Amino acid sequence: MDIVTRKQLNILIQLAQADKHFSDTERDMIYALADRRNFPQEGVKELIRDPEPIGSFGALSDNQRYDYLINCIDLMMVDKKIFDSELLFCHNIAIKLGFKKIVVNFLKDNIHQIDEQELKRTVFREYM
Repeated sequence: MDIVTRKQLNILIQLAQADKHFSDTERDMIYALADRRNFPQEGVKELIRDPEPIGSFGALSDNQRYDYLINCIDLMMVDKKIFDSELLFCHNIAIKLGFKKIVVNFLKDNIHQIDEQELKRTVFREYM
């Protein structure tokens, strides 16, 4: 089982539950990511039933850290409602991933406005 994907799905599940409402669009996005990464659906169901502690991210590469963060931002925005609890969760994840917490606001405002490569360069240049 891919531990990097498992940790990422675990984070996304906890983010989806941060506002006390796990929407169908959030659930669909999590399952789609699991499918793309060949992660078993039963493993996702297990994490939904019993999320794991988040822990540290020391072993992740910079690209994996960025991927975790971008997926959090995408999930936070997928249902078109951003709650304070979701923003706080994303700020905390950003810090744990080694980014400045203000990167969340930058990504929230620009994720669909700036080219993916330029977005990534800006994040690494200004928010790490």
